[in-house]
Amino acid sequence: MATKPYGTIGWREWIALPELGVHAIKVKIDTGARSSALHAFDLERFERDGQAMVRFQAHPIQRDDSHIVTIEAALLEDRMVRNSGGQAELRPVILTTVQVGRVTWPIELTLTNRDEMGFRMLLGRQAVRRRYLVDPGHSYLQPLPEDFLVSAHP
Repeated sequence: MATKPYGTIGWREWIALPELGVHAIKVKIDTGARSSALHAFDLERFERDGQAMVRFQAHPIQRDDSHIVTIEAALLEDRMVRNSGGQAELRPVILTTVQVGRVTWPIELTLTNRDEMGFRMLLGRQAVRRRYLVDPGHSYLQPLPEDFLVSAHP
């Protein structure tokens, strides 16, 4: 059986979350983290037509708290996740589409407050496995999301 060649990504990349209205966000590729995490605040839970939902806000651009995106998504589940300090934390999980370069695929994304962290989003190993090899010595190996200029300079 032939194996599919993997693409290469750097340790940080610009990606998009098109279903969430996030046209560009700088992410750290973190193979030490199983799951992916997005900085979320003002999180509310609600129901729509019997489906558990979450509404939250995000600052997709680092060091820019003026650009806010309000997002609604179906809640997949709540999951215990160990944060970077080793503490167990119950986080909401959503299913969404990620775009890296010109490739899109579904990922599970946990929502948490990453205000004090260097990156507004981590792309964990479950999201990149069987798709990309990570080059830890390089950054931004993939092309920018097509809507980058619109999002980065509102």
